[in-house]
Amino acid sequence: HAANGFFQSPFEKADILTIDGHGEADTCFMGTGNGNTIKKTHQITYPHSVGLFYGTFTDFLGFKPDSDEWKVMALSSYAVNLNQYDEKVRSLIKLVPDGFELDLNYFDYYTFDRRPNFFSSRMVELLGPPRKASDELKQRHFEIAGAMQRVFVETVTHLLNVTKKFGGSDNVVLSGGAAMNCVFNGLMDSIDIYRDSHISHSPDDSGVSIGAALLAHYRHGVSTRSPEEVRHNYFGPSFSDEEISRILEKNKIVAEKQQNLTEVVAQGLADGNLIGWFQGAMEFGHRALGNRSILADPRHESTKDKVNSAVKFREHFRPFAPATLAEYAEEIFEMPKDRKVRFMERAYIIRNSWREKLGAVTHVDGTGRVQTVEKEDN
Repeated sequence: HAANGFFQSPFEKADILTIDGHGEADTCFMGTGNGNTIKKTHQITYPHSVGLFYGTFTDFLGFKPDSDEWKVMALSSYAVNLNQYDEKVRSLIKLVPDGFELDLNYFDYYTFDRRPNFFSSRMVELLGPPRKASDELKQRHFEIAGAMQRVFVETVTHLLNVTKKFGGSDNVVLSGGAAMNCVFNGLMDSIDIYRDSHISHSPDDSGVSIGAALLAHYRHGVSTRSPEEVRHNYFGPSFSDEEISRILEKNKIVAEKQQNLTEVVAQGLADGNLIGWFQGAMEFGHRALGNRSILADPRHESTKDKVNSAVKFREHFRPFAPATLAEYAEEIFEMPKDRKVRFMERAYIIRNSWREKLGAVTHVDGTGRVQTVEKEDN
């Protein structure tokens, strides 16, 4: 995780914080990157885990832990104000000078398959009955998710301070599964700990293969590194026009090659049509970033229902992500002028003057999980 983040960053030197469910013994890695080397400075060990703290609430709220945490993050946006559950959730985790400790009386994830859930009966006593996957979502479920997300933000902010104490750089690389939390990631620019931050295109387990290769490359291959940020993740398979034509013919799909494709697509979007967009090499990781994407007009709130009913078949509370020309990003979003968000890894507040114009991609809390697109990349 650390290598995936640091070696794909633009930094010559940086502090590194990885937050995961667990690796072998550690759940948080704190270290430093310098040139072509990574050094561990501190770690937090299992069973105390921020990732599994989040996973426990994913389980409690009726979703699949280690899989559906992003759904819980979306739920949390429906309860952005303090509520009756904040202090209860906060009581489960104690921040200490070198990290944190969970009150393990409330958690069962470390018993693995010997218990049916990640949470114990004490959690039920504290928060009330857990939700089953088939249960209707109620206000208390939103409130529990909101309280948990706020405690997550407090905890990770504290961990950034701990990382800075052991490291001391002005830059930080965030990695591990928890670095997929785009709500927290969007707050990092306003948290006055590090001057700059970087999150790779695949900070979760999907990216450890890249991290392992990079680690071996710099340990046993080349001895020097010229820092260069990886600007895209189009590393997957691509197909020529001839290959596509053969597949269409084989499956008896009628197709027409458009000479003015972008104009036809733009008009189709403006007319309310949904577009399946397929070009170049497939994206590596979880995000559809313009090469394998479903495109729709972002202006009308009704677009969300249209996409969900026709294609996605997903929960109504989950937001859609706006792909934005990089040169207009600061005008539309409350974000730093030079911040690039190439992998939809951060959510920012959409400016008031744009919210009514962007009904389909403005989440209930006023944010959008933006992808900034640069011409030279896509």
